[in-house]
Amino acid sequence: MKVSIIVATSLNHAIGKDNQLLWHLPADLKFFKTTTMGCPVIMGRKTFQSIGRTLPGRQNVVITRDKNFNADKQFDLTVVGSIDEALVKLHAENEVFIIGGGEIYKQSIDSADTIYITLVHTVIDGDVYFPEIDKSKFDLVWEEKHFADEKNKFDFTFQKFERK
Repeated sequence: MKVSIIVATSLNHAIGKDNQLLWHLPADLKFFKTTTMGCPVIMGRKTFQSIGRTLPGRQNVVITRDKNFNADKQFDLTVVGSIDEALVKLHAENEVFIIGGGEIYKQSIDSADTIYITLVHTVIDGDVYFPEIDKSKFDLVWEEKHFADEKNKFDFTFQKFERK
């Protein structure tokens, strides 16, 4: 099974504040959807609650230490207590995506095979940050630059890193 991380981060590695994203970039949302479609997505409880719904076309797995967490029955979720438990449950999948938040990224970066980053060309204050990628362990294998336009407020670059 391939473990991939997908994240949008500022130049200073900020990814969120007050349990919300720091920007609205429709091109990034489309990239996220296209890249993860058909694959399980693994996220922390706070990330799930900030999204407010399951992501269609993907098995949604929520990690929480909260033994009382009980998602509304309208949501088709798999709830687990750790990343390891999630990966064991999903062992038969070709690829899974870690989609946040900050603590889940920190716990999973050492086991990731691929990291997809939308690098948003701004420095912005956040309260959640993405960990530094160890360039001795990952190679940048692809990138695609985009400029701000009427729908996307910031310049940004899609990047793909693969473990060496």
